[in-house]
Amino acid sequence: MTAPDTDLIIAGGGLAGATLALALARAVPELRVTVVETFPLSPDALPEDYQPSYDARSTALSWGSRLIFDELGLWPALSEHATPIRHIHVSDRGHFGATRLHAEDHHQAALGYVADNRWMGLCLMRALLDTRVQWRAPAEVLDMTPTADGVEVLIREGEQERGLTGQCLVVADGGRSGLREKLGFVTRTGNYGQNALIANVSTSESHRFTAYERFTGAGPMALLPHGSPFRAENQSALVWTLTDEALAEVLELSDEEKCQRLQERFGWRLGRFTKIGQCSHYPLKLTTVDEPVRPGVALVGNAAHALHPVAGQGFNLALRGLMTLVEQFRRAVDEGRSLGELTVLRAYQRGHRRDWQQTVQFSDSLIRIFGQSLPPLTSVRDAGLVGLDLVPGAKRWFARKAMGIGGRRPAVPSAPTAASEETRHDQ
Repeated sequence: MTAPDTDLIIAGGGLAGATLALALARAVPELRVTVVETFPLSPDALPEDYQPSYDARSTALSWGSRLIFDELGLWPALSEHATPIRHIHVSDRGHFGATRLHAEDHHQAALGYVADNRWMGLCLMRALLDTRVQWRAPAEVLDMTPTADGVEVLIREGEQERGLTGQCLVVADGGRSGLREKLGFVTRTGNYGQNALIANVSTSESHRFTAYERFTGAGPMALLPHGSPFRAENQSALVWTLTDEALAEVLELSDEEKCQRLQERFGWRLGRFTKIGQCSHYPLKLTTVDEPVRPGVALVGNAAHALHPVAGQGFNLALRGLMTLVEQFRRAVDEGRSLGELTVLRAYQRGHRRDWQQTVQFSDSLIRIFGQSLPPLTSVRDAGLVGLDLVPGAKRWFARKAMGIGGRRPAVPSAPTAASEETRHDQ
């Protein structure tokens, strides 16, 4: 048999793909990992100093995700620009129901964090420079063919197309490249009939490290604390859900008018909205793949699922799935099995499925129940929010879901070291 060019090929070097590559470098360092990324990458182009931008897009990281990044050795760097969420306030506009979560009630420093995507990417790239992970960038995975020894992946680099062989392909390029569909994976999509408008906003009062989830008759919105990790500032990251018609109308408004419209929807809990930054938007859909593995290929991250952003569960679910996959790859290497064996990939699927199902159901139910303005439902919602605030068991369950510690948390497997092997033999 001809030796493959590499052991594992990762299509996509974004947050999911880069995190998987780093976790494998930490836990299975003997593996040859190749990341194929469309964006040009150069170690020389990484800035030494990071200057946060007001318009930087960000990601909500649960407490469970912070623990995973701790295990990867990445959290000390990430935390330099990660704003803690110490309180969560969930309310229904125009109704009395509300619930409040506090980190101190759970003996934690924070319920979660908000980190700029660009900063997370820089931290991952800097960490990966010290590993054996190989990059093909700019390049794109076009197709994959199963072989007797694993897979052959067709990639395009510039004007040239060439084959790259390996044991397994992991698709981590999101759901928009078309690679998932080209490989024959079937998606299920539920349209929420809304769009997410994403922007950073400033308010006259500080956020006090509080994340707000506000449900309104026109759709849910979230405001997450953003800016300094050390001082409660006046900047928040906004996720605002709007119908097609409402989105078109809002985009035509001046910044001042946008702030006024936002004020009407959110209220005055943060004082007056004084500034709104660059707005981006995308249609909201619940996209899932029932069978995210096939012989020689696995889907992860947004390629495997896309959730409503208001609940803040998408990347955190993906991160737990990545660690489950790393566990199975570590086991496969220890047992001398190919990474692309269907039994290996199905073990990953089984290990992640319950978490996947519960998180998808939690996120989708939250949006569908609170996204309805029918009077009978609003009464049930109010009672439910009051119940969450008053019943310790229910509130603890909700908090653990929000913190990403509601179920089994996969750990990053430790690679055997020479010292640990000597210790084991001496015992």
